[in-house]
Amino acid sequence: MDNQTPATQPIQTPDAQAGASFSKIAPVLFGFFIMSFVDVIGVAKKYVQEDFSLNNTVAGLLPMAVFLWFLICSVPTSMLMNKIGRKSTVLVSMGITFVAMLIPVVSYTLPMVLLACALLGIGNAIIQVSLNPLVTNVVRGDRLTSSLNYGQFIKAIGSFLGPIIAGVIGARLLGSWKWIFPIFAAFTLLSGLWLSLTQIKKEVPEGKPSTFGECFALLGDKAILLFFFGILCVVGVDVGMNVTMPSFLAERCHLSSDDAVLGTSLYFAARTIGAFIGASLLLVVSPKKFFIASIIVAIVAGVVMIAMHNLWAIGILIVIIGLTIANIFGIIFGAALQKLPAKANEISGLMIMGVFGGGLFSFVMGFVADHAGQGGAIVVLIACMIYLLICALTIKEKKA
Repeated sequence: MDNQTPATQPIQTPDAQAGASFSKIAPVLFGFFIMSFVDVIGVAKKYVQEDFSLNNTVAGLLPMAVFLWFLICSVPTSMLMNKIGRKSTVLVSMGITFVAMLIPVVSYTLPMVLLACALLGIGNAIIQVSLNPLVTNVVRGDRLTSSLNYGQFIKAIGSFLGPIIAGVIGARLLGSWKWIFPIFAAFTLLSGLWLSLTQIKKEVPEGKPSTFGECFALLGDKAILLFFFGILCVVGVDVGMNVTMPSFLAERCHLSSDDAVLGTSLYFAARTIGAFIGASLLLVVSPKKFFIASIIVAIVAGVVMIAMHNLWAIGILIVIIGLTIANIFGIIFGAALQKLPAKANEISGLMIMGVFGGGLFSFVMGFVADHAGQGGAIVVLIACMIYLLICALTIKEKKA
């Protein structure tokens, strides 16, 4: 009888489909919280320098031990994804991160801390390359940019909570800042188990896997090259704001070092709020228009900041820049992935290589500040923003 057929075919209602979709996107987006652990290096550097009585030069090896791996591991990770899949690659990164978090717990010596930093950098480079493309496995194309920005919002929450976990929960409540390591290890283990138990359809790369040469050859595409330098510049602005604001506030407003560092916290808070607001707005607003409006406001705020000496005025401008910059990384990354969807793994590797540019621009800003003051460092930020405006104007959106 034909009337038995419908009974064997369960009807997928919109609510059921949405629930299934959320059950897949939630563990993927939680991975962005693990991605934020790279920002613990800012807190760790301060404490490690004090614990081992290091000078600034030796202490500078800690962030170098982390960010160097973005340059080395990004493209090889994109090739690894083609072999074992995106989900498996993310799980590999979480395994490496878990080990990195345990090393200082087992042996807190300077060589072991440097090893932990290196493993943290390797794990974070791998997860940044693989997690963004994994989002495309569970989210439709028209919601990709918004989903990537929700991921950046979750990452921003982790970056904001890191100093609180180390300084308040660890140092004050539990007696040692090093409690941040077992706490982060527990989060990593939880995230890895959650993702491993989530069924995500494995992508099948078209054709044979790309070689190193073929991967870098993608930079021959003008749009991909533009987006690569866009990532370089937006990370440069982000790191530049974090590094420069304390010195800028100390110079312009004559604040003590302890008070001036609050400028960085203010920027992180603004970025967190901006990422959440932007992810919601990008569901209804064109990413290109949002990008253009955001970066124009950021440029104006940067120009005005150069002339400011008032603490409240500078604070407001820091918030404005944090709000407007928060979503640009996700927009550029989404545009790059959508440009050549069949090469999403390789493009992700190339884009994440640009994260190393944060160290490059912070060095340039420090050099300029030594010769032209902190206002000169802001000029470098504005130059990066102007390039981002050019990048925004060249984005081509697909018509519905």
